[in-house]
Amino acid sequence: MNNENTMGGCSKEHIKGIKCDVKNCMYHDCETYCTAGQISVGPCNATSSTETVCATFKERK
Repeated sequence: MNNENTMGGCSKEHIKGIKCDVKNCMYHDCETYCTAGQISVGPCNATSSTETVCATFKERK
């Protein structure tokens, strides 16, 4: 597992296979990847991708 980006800046270390377009998340690498150490997606009763949410999201300030 890659290191968590705790500084909220741009980082090239990312989770392989996890792409993200949320540019205002502190785990976004300023390109197209997630740099969180792990992610949590829910809710458990979702029936389509439009019903899912990344619970790991933290706003970049």
